[in-house]
Amino acid sequence: MNLEIILSMAGGLGLFLFGMRVMSESIEKVAGAKLRQILEQLTTNRFTGILVGVIFTAIIQSSSACTVMVVSFVNSGLMNLYQAAGVIFGANIGTTVTSLLVSFKLEKIAPVILLVGVIVVMFCKKQKITKFGEIIVGFGILFMGLSTMSGAMSGMKDSEAVLNMFASLTNPILAVLLGTFLTAVIQSSSVTVSIMVLMANQGLLGLDMCMFIILGCNIGACTSALLASLTGKKDAKRAASIHLIFNIIGTLLVFILFILDVDQVVALLAKIAHNDAGRIVAYAHIAIKLFQVIIMSPFIGAIVKMTYIFVPGDDKKIGYRDSHQLKYIGEKVVFNPATAVVEVIKELDRVASLASENLNRAMNALITLDEGEIEEVYEVEENIDFLSHSITDYLVKINQTTLPIEDLKSLGSLFHVVNDIERIGDHAENIADAARRRIDSGVSFSKEAQAELGMMLDMVNTLLRFSLEMFVKSSEEHEEDINHLEEAIDEKEKELQKKHLDRLTNNECSPEAGVIFSDIISGLERVADHATNIAFATVAMDA
Repeated sequence: MNLEIILSMAGGLGLFLFGMRVMSESIEKVAGAKLRQILEQLTTNRFTGILVGVIFTAIIQSSSACTVMVVSFVNSGLMNLYQAAGVIFGANIGTTVTSLLVSFKLEKIAPVILLVGVIVVMFCKKQKITKFGEIIVGFGILFMGLSTMSGAMSGMKDSEAVLNMFASLTNPILAVLLGTFLTAVIQSSSVTVSIMVLMANQGLLGLDMCMFIILGCNIGACTSALLASLTGKKDAKRAASIHLIFNIIGTLLVFILFILDVDQVVALLAKIAHNDAGRIVAYAHIAIKLFQVIIMSPFIGAIVKMTYIFVPGDDKKIGYRDSHQLKYIGEKVVFNPATAVVEVIKELDRVASLASENLNRAMNALITLDEGEIEEVYEVEENIDFLSHSITDYLVKINQTTLPIEDLKSLGSLFHVVNDIERIGDHAENIADAARRRIDSGVSFSKEAQAELGMMLDMVNTLLRFSLEMFVKSSEEHEEDINHLEEAIDEKEKELQKKHLDRLTNNECSPEAGVIFSDIISGLERVADHATNIAFATVAMDA
């Protein structure tokens, strides 16, 4: 085998891998947010989960990307292990699409596909259409790489050394190990099986050995999810373990069947594929995956329970009040561009709940003058500042990754939401300062003033609750309520300012008490404004 053939093979493989990456990333950019919503909403039972896994992986052309996304979903609590198991099972079927397409020898029209994609990317101005063009470019590059590899393999047939090397591969266990190693290195079973399709087409490798190499590809395909789960929580590791357990057990079952009579399996597939060697390999890939899923689906519950043996114990629980600890994002959490924004929203909800609770704590301290509560307000505010700055840093970081287009549009709004939450925390701190001034100066509030503050706080609390629901769920259910409440709070602030002036005029309260009262109701009105901004941030995202 001369240097030219080796370089041709290497170049073709490089084009194939790059094309696969461009295509997968472009699909995730265009449809990642929609696919994520499908994963969230349609995985309530194992059967719909399997179906979603098949469709999802068939679209993005990567079971690794699908399983890594599932691991990140489990890590952030958006999906439980039983739902994850169904999607992972389905992903194993969906990954067969690439090798099936390769078996149809589409590389002959690869230059045309590539040209169409380049024209779309160069001459279309709309971002979504450009991204569709990038998908086509990736598809074209992928098959150009296949064409290059196919040409190189055709030259290998003239090398006696190469033929002898492949002919010497007769041990099924070694074939399985080879498939495992190659897939673990390449990080894609689709690529490895596609290479097997090409080699079978050129007659370089016996069909029986191709069957065993495919089995090894199943196990090697688990590498991406396992690596992604290393920094994640226990359930993320368990989700990756589901993938590994499924593939190891499934491989053992099929391995036993192949050992009994692999030639019979090849003969049956040859009839279906009309003796086309490449399609025999592609059909074998599909048949193996379907068999594994059908046989093992009834045992999803047992497989999930098995993961608790391999990954025992529970994570240290991070409550929403835990100090200086991010829960859903950060270095200790599985990162996936398709779920990054969802996880940020969950973290923001947690910090907003802290700020809301602290506001009520500060208002209570203002009336009771409890020194312990005042100190706690300051401590929690310090935590809110830390979490807000950490979330901002994370948003800057993910802005530099390949986020889905829809999520990329939302980043600006999320920066504003962080700022609004931090400002609510600042208003709680201002109220604690006012409580401290009351203690130092001995200022008292009338029963009427206390009742008015309580009434306004209740309105603000209701608005905050509605706003957070609207932000987190991207729901318009409370839109009218929020608008009405925001207007009512503005009117209430004007009304209370007027009553406050009347009390001052009638000498019913001291100027010191009047200043504090006026500052507090102005601060609560601004909290309502920030809460309204948070609510309608989701509208800005969808616009």
